[in-house]
Amino acid sequence: MSSSPLLPTPVPPADTPVPTPADPSGTGTHLALADDLLALLRTTTTEPRPDEQLEALTLAVAADLPVLLWGEPGIGKTAALTQLATSLDLPLTTVIASVHEPSDFSGLPIVGDDPAAQGVPMAPPQWAVDIVRAGRGLLFLDELSTATPAVQAALLRVVLERKVGALQLPPGVRIVAAANPRASAADGWELSPPLANRFVHLHWVHDREVVVRGLGGVWPRAELPRLAPERLPEAVAFARRAVCGFLKARPTLIHRLPSTEARRGGAWPSPRSWEAALTLLAFGTAASVSREVLALLVRGAVGDGPGLELLAHLDRMDLPDPESLLADPASAELPARGDLRQAALEAVVAAVGARPERKRWEAGWAVLVRALETGAPDLLVAPATALAALRREDWEVPEAVERLAAVVGLARRADRSVKRAATADAGRATGTRRRRGPRSARCPAPHRRARCGPPCRGRRPAGPDSRWTWRSCWPPDCTR
Repeated sequence: MSSSPLLPTPVPPADTPVPTPADPSGTGTHLALADDLLALLRTTTTEPRPDEQLEALTLAVAADLPVLLWGEPGIGKTAALTQLATSLDLPLTTVIASVHEPSDFSGLPIVGDDPAAQGVPMAPPQWAVDIVRAGRGLLFLDELSTATPAVQAALLRVVLERKVGALQLPPGVRIVAAANPRASAADGWELSPPLANRFVHLHWVHDREVVVRGLGGVWPRAELPRLAPERLPEAVAFARRAVCGFLKARPTLIHRLPSTEARRGGAWPSPRSWEAALTLLAFGTAASVSREVLALLVRGAVGDGPGLELLAHLDRMDLPDPESLLADPASAELPARGDLRQAALEAVVAAVGARPERKRWEAGWAVLVRALETGAPDLLVAPATALAALRREDWEVPEAVERLAAVVGLARRADRSVKRAATADAGRATGTRRRRGPRSARCPAPHRRARCGPPCRGRRPAGPDSRWTWRSCWPPDCTR
């Protein structure tokens, strides 16, 4: 008996398994195998491995400073941030700045029942609400250099004050951005100076060994800096002393807005960025980071020029006290690095010049002899010359000067030889020859050189008459 088409179709019980249609082509099986292969390719591990730029990024994130990664497309900025969030166990929220409107960062006005009494609140976007609910996280602002000026203006409060509309982001949220250079960005813009000055700029480059080992399945692990508890007060005092002392000596670097639009979109010195440099210096000192990492951070905060000057100032802060060196020259401990060693010797000469006394002058020569015994002699030329110029008429020359005279003279002759060789090389490279002087000042009898004396050097010596008496090239009796 066949069923009538007017009768309802019987419904099977809920617990009855639904048969899957047969796949004669096997497409589902092939896709499952493809997924398994992709899962194996995406399975990687990490290892503790020295990586200066990753260490600098991690320290800036720990210091709660906004970081901006600059790099060419495909260099691995987004992958580095993803790996950083995973290593630090922070929820990652990625926001593409170029595809959002200014209201997505400043908030959307919502009119309530009584705007005159309650005002008009600025409703935050969903991603900001999710971050506040989580209480912590890593906010990644990607493609920042493709954001329009209006969006960049809306990001100012987000980056500095951590406010999205009327919503305050929790303290456990860190902010990292990424940008491509304008020439490599799709419809790129230069960063506005107010926005650029809020970031610590790190230029992200690829390391050959890191890439090769990472493609093999092992990437470097991002770890938070290990701060020594006993060094925290010392680190803060050192950072404040270093930055304040440097800005007292170089007050023109407190605020210097670059003249070009491209430089304004990078790191440049301002009171805000110097505060960031002080924070990074304190964190770096407490964590005992390397000089290379500290250089990346300081230059990323205030720019290359001021950053390098601050690093040189830090080196000079570790120099020995010149008064201590003058008090006991025989046991003076001088820096091993050449530039610091010469700076210490110049400080000794300056200390003698500030209070010139015979005993201190002789102690200065003793310090130079100590430097000669423990280091390279070529660094003594300038300090010895400056110290000799401080001698008074009634001061006798100490015996130490005799020990230094030969060395200083030899070093000077070596310097002159190097300069002459460099000049000759430059002349050969440009195809020019050094002229000895005008034709009228040359030897008038070149054919008689072999009979009269050594080759002519092209100089006319002064004489009692106008005859050609070439004392430098001819015997006195040659009077042509």
